[in-house]
Amino acid sequence: MPDFVCWLHPSQALDADTPWPGASCNRRLGDGACGIAGDQAIAEDGLLAAVTGHPRWLDPELAELASTHGDAGAALAARRRHGDDFLNRLGGDFALVIADSRAGRLVAAIDRFGQASLYYAPCRGGVVVATRRPLLSEHPDAPSAIDPQSIHDYLYFHMIPAPATLYTGMGKLLAAHRLQLSGEDIAVERYWTPDFSEAPADEAALGRELRDTLGNAVERRLAGDTGSFLSGGLDSSTVTGLHAARAPGKAHACSIGFDVPGYDEMEYARLAARHFDVPLSEYYAAPTDIADTVEAVVRTFDEPFGNSSALPAYLCARMAQQHGMSRLLAGDGGDELFAGNARYAKQGLFEQYFRIPRALRAGVLEPMLMGPAGRLPGLRKGRSYIEQARIPLPDRTETYNFLHRIDPQTVFEPDFLTAINREHPLAHLRELYATREDAGTLNRMLYLDWQITLADNDLRKVNGACRLAGIDVTFPMLDDDVVALSCRVPSATKLHRGQLRRFYKQAFRGFLPDEVIDKKKHGFGLPFGMWLRDDKRLHELAQDMLRKVRSHGWVRGEFIDELMDVHLRDHPSYYGEFVWVLMALGIWLEHREH
Repeated sequence: MPDFVCWLHPSQALDADTPWPGASCNRRLGDGACGIAGDQAIAEDGLLAAVTGHPRWLDPELAELASTHGDAGAALAARRRHGDDFLNRLGGDFALVIADSRAGRLVAAIDRFGQASLYYAPCRGGVVVATRRPLLSEHPDAPSAIDPQSIHDYLYFHMIPAPATLYTGMGKLLAAHRLQLSGEDIAVERYWTPDFSEAPADEAALGRELRDTLGNAVERRLAGDTGSFLSGGLDSSTVTGLHAARAPGKAHACSIGFDVPGYDEMEYARLAARHFDVPLSEYYAAPTDIADTVEAVVRTFDEPFGNSSALPAYLCARMAQQHGMSRLLAGDGGDELFAGNARYAKQGLFEQYFRIPRALRAGVLEPMLMGPAGRLPGLRKGRSYIEQARIPLPDRTETYNFLHRIDPQTVFEPDFLTAINREHPLAHLRELYATREDAGTLNRMLYLDWQITLADNDLRKVNGACRLAGIDVTFPMLDDDVVALSCRVPSATKLHRGQLRRFYKQAFRGFLPDEVIDKKKHGFGLPFGMWLRDDKRLHELAQDMLRKVRSHGWVRGEFIDELMDVHLRDHPSYYGEFVWVLMALGIWLEHREH
């Protein structure tokens, strides 16, 4: 995905000899007060524009214009014809900016799911925006002071959620948001929200429509030598199968495996590849791969990013590139559209508690189970159920978070704790959860995950891994038509009596192998904890990076020692992930300072 950077300083121009923007954006237009740099930047009638990603113009006239004059030209035409409403005619994944130096106005936006990124910061009475944080940081006025709150939130979420960034005074757009500058006033607002429906629907007809709609989404994304990630799960198998159906003889899948019990799903990837008669390239990752590539992978992200599955994603993308592929189809998004995560069913069970009449809850159940009797062996589960049910959503989803299970006083230095708000992560989740207060509980949880799980985490991970491997990536599950269809599926159909993804599985029964449909959900984890405990080179690298983190005075040295010497030995899977999060932070900071 090509990058761009744009600046608008109505009140003060940059000096002509200011060494900015960086050489990574090789086409520059404009002057010191207003300019744009990027491979897809254009100037027209005093306006500057750039668009990157895989945009899809929903208006046929604009689509035709994009085919002849490029997406930036179509964006300028759309803005002239439709004003601030022009984003409603644009789908796909994209980041865009349009600047008018004469009027002192600028608009920038990213797509509805945050498949692309935009960073921004006020500068010289105006604003600078960029698709990559390092490009923005080259601006002479760019913020450079680390925000302690973002360090805390990174350790809480294992990434820094939008709209915050690592730096005080710098932001990044949330999915489906736009930034507008008028004079010196900067406003950021949401331009799209989903329209969830609970109206009764013909499930069989919707299922047939889903197969056609998703097939079309895959077909639209086929360009050049296209392959697919294939884990053997529902989504990657569906995308691979639809690729094979829509482009017979041209599909190619790539899969990563781990020779560690409980972590390897290669048998399901092979089964799906055989079922669809698709060639499968396989790679088994080992501790040496992690030690060899971890620093490059961590450094490729614009900010500290602690999802360890970025490593296998990169190894898989690198293999695809080595086999001649230029684009990969990724299956991310299906769980968040069609209710495939176990927490949706679990939270639904807790929500059932509030269907019990209030008088019965307050007068009988709670006095009995929350009193001394609730500690008796036969009643403990009932007490635990009520304790969790009484925690409101979305807070309840974070009860197993590492920073809720361990006393923060033992993790963080006292001065650091006084500088941050420990409640900020939950406040952020509550704000997102409240966006669609008119929707049901399940759809509100899905919508929350569109930002936290997808935009801030999984999409960021896959985009970064593929960027480092030099390969393009796109996400058919997040096609606008697929998303719109998912919003028409009633909650009780998506999650029928606790059955995860029942509607989706029924829709693709007969297309996917039964073994893939019926298998237990696995995930795409890295056995880092076990490898870290047993591999000397990895262990030494982790120790070096944890010393780097310790030197900043955020995390207590005693906690780091206990983490490595005791917790990692006894519970490598659970504590190994937090070691990774700290290690990634250390690697990223070391790179930043050099």
